[in-house]
Amino acid sequence: MAVESDLAPPPTTPRARALSEWLASVVRHDVPASIVVFLVALPLSLGIALASGAPVAAGLIAAVVGGIVAGVLGGSVLQVSGPAAGLTVVVAESINQFGWRVTCFIVVAAGLLQILFGLSRIARAALAVAPVVVHAMLAGIGITIALQQIHVLLGGSSESSAWSNISALPGRLASLDAGDAVVGTVVIAIMLGWRYAPEKIRVVPGPLVAVLAGTLLSLVLPTHVERIVLNGSLFDAIGLPQIPDGGWGAVALMVLTIALIASVESLLSAVAVDKMHSGKRTNFDRELVGQGSANVVSGMLGGLPVTGVIVRSSANVAAGARSRASAVLHGVWILLFSVALVSVVQQIPTAALAGLLIVIGIQLVKLAHIKLARRTGDLLVYAVTVLGVVFLNLLEGVLIGLLLAFALLLWRVVRVAIDARQIPQSQRWLVTIDGSCTFLALPRLSAELAKVPPGTDVTVEMTVDFLDHAAFEAIEEWVRQQEHGGGSVEFVEIGTVRMADALSGPPARGFGRAVWDEILGPWQRDDRKADPVAEGVAAFHRSHAHVVRPHLGGLADRQDPHSFFLTCSDSRIVPNVITNSGPGDLFTVRNVGNLVPESGDASVEAALVFALEELNVRSVVVCGHSSCGAMHALHTGTATGPSIGPWLAHAKPSLRRFRHGHPVVMAARAAGFGEVDQLSMVNVAVQLETLHRHPVVRRAVAERGVRVSGLFFDIAGARVVEVTVDGLAHIEGATDRPVPELV
Repeated sequence: MAVESDLAPPPTTPRARALSEWLASVVRHDVPASIVVFLVALPLSLGIALASGAPVAAGLIAAVVGGIVAGVLGGSVLQVSGPAAGLTVVVAESINQFGWRVTCFIVVAAGLLQILFGLSRIARAALAVAPVVVHAMLAGIGITIALQQIHVLLGGSSESSAWSNISALPGRLASLDAGDAVVGTVVIAIMLGWRYAPEKIRVVPGPLVAVLAGTLLSLVLPTHVERIVLNGSLFDAIGLPQIPDGGWGAVALMVLTIALIASVESLLSAVAVDKMHSGKRTNFDRELVGQGSANVVSGMLGGLPVTGVIVRSSANVAAGARSRASAVLHGVWILLFSVALVSVVQQIPTAALAGLLIVIGIQLVKLAHIKLARRTGDLLVYAVTVLGVVFLNLLEGVLIGLLLAFALLLWRVVRVAIDARQIPQSQRWLVTIDGSCTFLALPRLSAELAKVPPGTDVTVEMTVDFLDHAAFEAIEEWVRQQEHGGGSVEFVEIGTVRMADALSGPPARGFGRAVWDEILGPWQRDDRKADPVAEGVAAFHRSHAHVVRPHLGGLADRQDPHSFFLTCSDSRIVPNVITNSGPGDLFTVRNVGNLVPESGDASVEAALVFALEELNVRSVVVCGHSSCGAMHALHTGTATGPSIGPWLAHAKPSLRRFRHGHPVVMAARAAGFGEVDQLSMVNVAVQLETLHRHPVVRRAVAERGVRVSGLFFDIAGARVVEVTVDGLAHIEGATDRPVPELV
């Protein structure tokens, strides 16, 4: 008997095993990813601080806090937070207006506001901002950053406004500093060319390579190069914020601006990150709480505002991160570097960071966003927002863009296309009204209706989803005048709103149930109708006749169907619906049980021969269905009436084949169909065999390649099954087999 050794490891609990697996995953995936993100974030944090006019250490503080605090508390597992280029312009304006310490107070207040946003569960409301405005805002920020930093790259300092930066550029070019210009240009060249480097080399982040190359180049250049000034270690830069002395209105506006922009940018970045991986989705409310907490801590320590940053986050996902440990560790690495290697940071040229920021700014102007705005008709909103952000300020530019986007949306919603013209080669006029017909359309509506000569016959085609009382009364008054002059007005109401319903209640947009009533109306049973057919004909003339009239006009003198379609008389089978065909496509014959009598039946025989020899159809189809009454009577032996009995005698071969185990039975049983439905499928297969023996069919198959096929319509599941003489070839929606011609 074996004795357990005292040295044997104790059995592990499920919690211990889970902890061990998590640590192994962190070491294998998150630690390497955190190093990659650290290398990307370090130069970006320094550059953003420089561009904001804040102390350089403020960028490092924000990077550390964003990584650790937002990484632990945020709702996005793989998002990485830190100082972002999107807030550079706002922070620079705040520092210029209030000073650095008050700006830190504003960052704290903005963080508290973000926490309130998260706790009140309105995070998703921030995503309601029009994407084109967000894209344009980022593009405007990018242009502003580039205009500022080009002066730093040339050895000077940026001006206070975009227009000043543009107007001062010629003079700056005339007095550029050669050393700074060379370093900045090299950084830009490396950043732009890094994407073309071999894949193995691109494992190292491009921004790190560019800044490192610019720093090394600055050490060997014979000219003077301006470098980063960092007084003491990161801990020496920590300082409490300062409460403003006054001007609380302007301070509150700046707090709201930073909170909103940081929130929107973080949430949009989180949405983008969610699309990059298949793991846990973002909790947006928790993400705002995490971002707000990070901003409170960053502002209290003297750091820049923190947001989720898509550049770092995408690098994190691409590097293989699996948990939030990667974002937290990247903040730890920045902290260790900033404390232990201050002298290294002080060797970085400002021109190198300027070149880095110029490329980042240019990359914020995405050609794909401009093309998208052009395709969606939002190019004007994009251009106006960009110009507003660049030449006014970020808040005013965004507000102008939002107002313009809202105005454009309102115009699109209430816009209505109205046209009146005489039908060619006819005395009749056609008036088309398409869109939302409201009082705003009255000038255009009255102008177009005035084109119609009095006393003429008119067709009014209305594809309207909203009709208010003002527009209704205008149309009604015009109709009365036309009819008074001896003319007639026919309404073709294709849209979801009806003239007859305009006075039955407050105007409502014709969405929701009304749309389904339009689509399903012909199929819906209503026993309350006195004469359903007559009412259906009236509805056809009112809603659909005008639509199909051009197509039917081409079929007025001839027909050219592609298929002979034999199916059951059952009212639930609508051949054109289940085959997605239209008028003129199917030459249809219907009888009880979809039978092709072996002994010959005048109606089926005449139609089959006419379809094959006169109409030259390309396929012959037999279609059965589920819950077939004829097959139920055949299966139970109740088909004994003087009329139905003799007719269903033609189906007795199908019953015999069913009882003897036709191959279709096994396939239908395996697919879950009951016995009556199995018999219906066997019946289709037997009718196919009968057709294959028909001389006219055999000749058409041999000479013209006519296809003979069988279908079975499962009513409850709205599925179409292809039936062959040997079994079931295809069940639509249930297999990956190629879809047959008619299915």
